Amino acid sequence: MSSPLASLRNMIPVSFLLKYHLLKSILATLLNFRPSRKLLVIGITGTKGKSTTANFLWSILQATGKTTGLLGTANVRIGKREELNNWHMTMPSPFAIQHFLRNVKNEGGTAAILEFTSEGAKQSRHIGIDFDGAVFLNLSPEHLPSHGGSFEAYKKEKQKLFSRLASSFIKTIGGRPVPKIMVANKNDANAMEFLKFSAHKKYFFQLLSSENTDSPLQSGEHIPCVTATIVSQTEEKMVLDICEETHHHPVDIFLPGGKNAENALAAVTIARGYGVSWEAIETGLESLTCVPGRMERITEGQPFTVFVDYAHEEKSMEFVLKTGRKMLDGKKGKLMILLGAEGGGRDTAKRAKMGKLVGELSDTVMVSNVDPYEDNPTEICEDIASAAEKAGKIRGTDLFVMEDRRQGIATLFALAKEGDIVFITGKGSEQSIVIDGKKLPWDDRQVVREELRK
Repeated sequence: MSSPLASLRNMIPVSFLLKYHLLKSILATLLNFRPSRKLLVIGITGTKGKSTTANFLWSILQATGKTTGLLGTANVRIGKREELNNWHMTMPSPFAIQHFLRNVKNEGGTAAILEFTSEGAKQSRHIGIDFDGAVFLNLSPEHLPSHGGSFEAYKKEKQKLFSRLASSFIKTIGGRPVPKIMVANKNDANAMEFLKFSAHKKYFFQLLSSENTDSPLQSGEHIPCVTATIVSQTEEKMVLDICEETHHHPVDIFLPGGKNAENALAAVTIARGYGVSWEAIETGLESLTCVPGRMERITEGQPFTVFVDYAHEEKSMEFVLKTGRKMLDGKKGKLMILLGAEGGGRDTAKRAKMGKLVGELSDTVMVSNVDPYEDNPTEICEDIASAAEKAGKIRGTDLFVMEDRRQGIATLFALAKEGDIVFITGKGSEQSIVIDGKKLPWDDRQVVREELRK
């Protein structure tokens, strides 16, 4: 059942809403005196990895000695000051975005990093922002209901970051013209569609592995590519060998998982495009030890390992599970996971996909609430649980359903033994949960700590 506000919104013509959002962005830009024209502004888009990439890039730019701002899903930073994102959206209102950019400039900042979403682009929240750099990470079907179920429509909204950059004001900062730079993941088949827009410089980045030594792209060979391989990986650290042209640079990363290696490589590539030294890059990468709610390890003296992660769809769920399996390789222990899915008209098809995946790749599954909104939480949980059953899980043995999220977390911890790895997924560092249309205070990391202390 939809809320009265949602019903009213559905009665307003789409064309009117789009014009309304556009006017809001223009007004917000003018009232804040076009702050992006006085900053190096880099946008990061893709289905997965935006927050981690943005934080890696922030850490690298901070290591150059320049105050840098970051506005993203997980957190908001200006220099060394950090706050959680309390808007419950990656790209908040254009007034919030423009005010953030103005604050970065007023506090002596020289650069700002913005995560860029399809929904934000659809509502013209990027209008009025003059971008200098654009990073494309990856693309997979998500948020499609918001784009008429069309993957192509979803892709076009993401591409607006690159088209906006191509038409953006060319700035002079510190007496030097700022080049327009585009960066794309060569391992994603959509990369060339993002690099088709004009820019002063274009680069690929590519994480190489034994399974992946070739690019799916059939063109773009003239574009320089920065590559990396994972030399070693433990629970605490990864060592990457990054190759730029023929020069190799070993770097340490303290966030686990191959996807984070790719995120770090994306940040390195755009940083090198702007001439950041390898010394600053190494310092920046090593300095970032945590991104709120992104593979965030929670330790309260328990004999098992706990991670809180934002994973909320099939691809990101696969990443955390495969990362967990690599951590358990050769060790005694089980892989346990708590997951759920959003209501409120979000993609319902992903529920069965996630249920099947966790049924196949994890040892113990707990299905619980994420943000059911006004939808029936029992139906959401059952869509996931029934798919996990079909994948071989047995209720009461290695599959459990508890709508109360705290109870689900506590029960999973009660089942965990020494050496196990437990993932609490779906919300990351979000500061609220919406049940029956009511927004309630909630932080997975805080609840996890409380239950571990018990």
